[in-house]
Amino acid sequence: MAIPFVDPIDATYGVVDQVSPLIRRVLAENPSKYSYVGTGTYIVGHGRVAVIDPGPALDGHFDALMRALEGERVVAILVTHCHIDHSPLAARLAAETDAPTFGYGPAPAVGEPIEGEGLEESLDLDFDPTVRVGHGEIVSGPGWTIEVVHTPGHTSNHLCFALAEERALFTGDHVMGWSTTVVTPPDGDMAAYLDSLDVVLRRGDAVLWPTHGGPIREPRPFLEAYRDHRLERERQVLELVRAGVPDVASIVAVLYAEVREELHKAAGRSVFAHLVKLVGDGAVRVGGGGEPTAESAFEPAESPV
Repeated sequence: MAIPFVDPIDATYGVVDQVSPLIRRVLAENPSKYSYVGTGTYIVGHGRVAVIDPGPALDGHFDALMRALEGERVVAILVTHCHIDHSPLAARLAAETDAPTFGYGPAPAVGEPIEGEGLEESLDLDFDPTVRVGHGEIVSGPGWTIEVVHTPGHTSNHLCFALAEERALFTGDHVMGWSTTVVTPPDGDMAAYLDSLDVVLRRGDAVLWPTHGGPIREPRPFLEAYRDHRLERERQVLELVRAGVPDVASIVAVLYAEVREELHKAAGRSVFAHLVKLVGDGAVRVGGGGEPTAESAFEPAESPV
C-alpha cells in the first residue's frame, strides 16, 4: 500500500496561521531535503499558552514567535526531541518568557549527524529540559490539556504530545505527512520505532500535526501504510541479504536506485537500522561475528525467523 502523503502546506514564513480553534503555527525558514519547507512551531491555547518545538536558532523565527505571542503568557515549552531544527530556540524562548521547558531528557551523545544542508538531523547537545516528562504525564493550561506520549525510534528521547480537546497528536518527526522518518542507529532504533507506531495507531487520534508538513486528517490508513512500508522495506532488506547482497551501500544501490543520490546517505542509515533489527531478531548475522556497524558485511542466519 502506498503511503497517502498529504498536500504541501503554504510556505509563508514569519506569520502566524490559525490552523484549528486551539492551534496556531509559525513556520521557520529552514527548508531542506530533511526538514521539508521548514520547522512548524505550534502555539496551543489562548492567553496562557504552550509552545511546541520552538525550532532552530534563527533570529527571524524567534522574532516571528514573539510577535505571535504578544499579549499572551507562555506557560510551557514542549520539545519533541533534541535535533537542531526542533529544540535550540527553547532556551532563548524560556529566558524571554520565564516558561519551563518540558522534554523526555537531554540527547544522548551517541551517533553522528546526517550530513546535509543545515545538518538538520544533528543532535542539540545543549538542550536539557527544566521538567523531564514521561509517557502518560499531563501538561495543562486554561482550555487545553496535553498528554505526553513517549515514541522512541527516530531518537530515544522522542515524544509526541496529545491535545485532548481536539483529539490531536503533535507527532514531531515520528510521523511526517510528506516523507518517511529517518531512523539512525545507535540512538535511532527500528524495533522501537515500529513499536511506537503501534502505540500511536492504538490511540485513535482524529488528526496528526507533524513538525514538518501539513496535518494528517485520516490517521489510521496513513499510519497503517507508514508501518506497512517499513515492514515491506525490512522484508526487502532480508531478501537481499539472503540473495548475497551483503552490506548497506550495496543494498541502498538496489532499493533506492530511483531515489536522488543526495538522499542515499540518509537511506543507508534506515537500511542499517533495519539490519540491526534483523540481527536482533535472529534473521541475519554479522559476517565474522561481532556487533553490527554501518560497514559490516551481513549474511543470513542459519535459522532465520
